[in-house]
Amino acid sequence: MTDRLPSWRPGPTRDAILAFLDDIDRVPVDERVAYIDNDGTLWCEKPTYVQFDFFVDALRTNVEHHPHLADEPAFAAVLTGDMEAIGRIGIADVAGALAALFDGWTPDEFGAAVDDFASRYRHPISGAPLAGIVYRPMLELLGELRAHDVTVGVITGGGTEFVRRVSLPLYDVDPGLVVGTLIGYEFARDGDDRPVLHRSAALTGPANEGGAKVAHIQSHLGRPPLIGIGNSGGDREMLEWAQAHRFGGLAVLVDHDDAEREFAYASEAATFADAEPILDVAARLGWTVVSMANDWETVFAGA
Repeated sequence: MTDRLPSWRPGPTRDAILAFLDDIDRVPVDERVAYIDNDGTLWCEKPTYVQFDFFVDALRTNVEHHPHLADEPAFAAVLTGDMEAIGRIGIADVAGALAALFDGWTPDEFGAAVDDFASRYRHPISGAPLAGIVYRPMLELLGELRAHDVTVGVITGGGTEFVRRVSLPLYDVDPGLVVGTLIGYEFARDGDDRPVLHRSAALTGPANEGGAKVAHIQSHLGRPPLIGIGNSGGDREMLEWAQAHRFGGLAVLVDHDDAEREFAYASEAATFADAEPILDVAARLGWTVVSMANDWETVFAGA
């Protein structure tokens, strides 16, 4: 047992996860599917979302060439870090304005921009690179899931294409198994009459949180989760869906209760008000709750 989930401390949480996996032979292989939230579940989401930092980085570059952009209310709020103004404008509208910075870009151009940012990224507090803010215990859990023939997908409230660009090098998850908030594309032809796609500024459907996560997973992957892992109110419906699996699923909630090694906060949905604190939901429904402070011997992969 000691070579399984070595960064997880012995105890009921680790035991519950391993017991579920040790009993997974009762489930047909094609129904062994796990969907895992990204922000706050696979990597650190504080003090700001990584993808938000990516868009801020792009905004600053744009402002250098087009100073007038700094006068637009959404951009001014972002550049000054005015969270009150961002709340007033609305996180969805601010996110839309930032996404529009890449309006008209091809998928390859956007992917190259993500690669460049990922190579330069440093966490604003710890200074860790992108791979260093991934949770080591979660990487070990991904390996344990695969050892039991579980297909692993990554679900994000952020933009799908951004996470698809990093899912393979960070998590060994195929980009086709990433579902997030979807941006629209427009088909066109270049000067040589070859087909080309361009990003639009419009979202395709709602932000990928709450019930939208379930709908988007079904629409784009078509396989319900046997295992759902998340950390916030935005993951509630996905975890409820996993728990309701016909073979009896596993819902796991990561609790950020370690102010010393990470951050201590109550995780909430980003785009809507939670009807009930997610820890209360977990207690009421009998989910497996992972305490970062008590259940993880090591937090970060770079540690």
